[in-house]
Amino acid sequence: MSDTKTYTDLIKAEANRLGFLATGISKVCFLKEDEAWIKKWLSNNMHGEMHYMENYPDKRLDPRLLVENSLSVISLLYNYFPPTLQFNPDSFKIARYAYGTDYHQVVKNKIFSLMSFINTHVTKVNGRVFVDSAPVLERAWARKSGLGWIGKNTNLINPRHGSFFFIGELIIDLELEYDQPVNNHCGTCTRCMDACPTGAITEPYVIDARKCISYLTIELKDKIPEKWKGKISPWIFGCDACQEACPWNKKAKPHHEPEFIPVTELLNLSKKDWENLSENKFLELFSKSAIKRTKYSGLKRNINFLSSH
Repeated sequence: MSDTKTYTDLIKAEANRLGFLATGISKVCFLKEDEAWIKKWLSNNMHGEMHYMENYPDKRLDPRLLVENSLSVISLLYNYFPPTLQFNPDSFKIARYAYGTDYHQVVKNKIFSLMSFINTHVTKVNGRVFVDSAPVLERAWARKSGLGWIGKNTNLINPRHGSFFFIGELIIDLELEYDQPVNNHCGTCTRCMDACPTGAITEPYVIDARKCISYLTIELKDKIPEKWKGKISPWIFGCDACQEACPWNKKAKPHHEPEFIPVTELLNLSKKDWENLSENKFLELFSKSAIKRTKYSGLKRNINFLSSH
């Protein structure tokens, strides 16, 4: 057995032990096939106020500019599908990924553990860990690594697990065995497009972020435009509508990550509780959550927008 095969098997076994849903590995290269759609998407201003999307286009397309002499992109999926949803069906809703502790740190720590394992038990490497925090095209690398296909809602869909997972990467200067992409299985299905309350999926595989509820409730810093009144309810942070509609998510199984379990009080909040949310209670409930990104003022803006319409 070659060293490359041995190293690959050891890394995938350890990733599995650490709790990752799946691991795929790609050879580092320039993402030529993704260059055109990114340029078109940006030129059509579909990124809205997310101006950081315009930065470092070269690094987004070539990991060798992020990690010198890198050879492999290890893509990893980490489940966040919750065992329990918000209890009150008439309450405001938050996206499931934000139920527990901020995923950036939880998943990043797992990948750092994998990096440490490689250096200790496989071979010495140089590399960097990425979890939604640098100019890395996560879905593109996961697709190249055989972890799924890009659905019409632009999420990565895994044939065994659906799409309720985070994607992280470990880019290293070690040659490994590389996985092959899988076929797209969306077919003629348009359930995600039909389910989007604001029509943000303007055509298959294209999202206009300016219309996306996740963008409107998280990324947009100004007032939410009045034209969305009656459209974004009940979502006050993020949105799961397109994922809930996707038939592949019937395969999603609850996660086993203690850090992602929300406090019962959060699941119990009624619409009135949200409307009366104080800043102290916000800090108590969301001090470790991704929701803190909106700050208290941002979440109250979203709640007030829904309450007044």
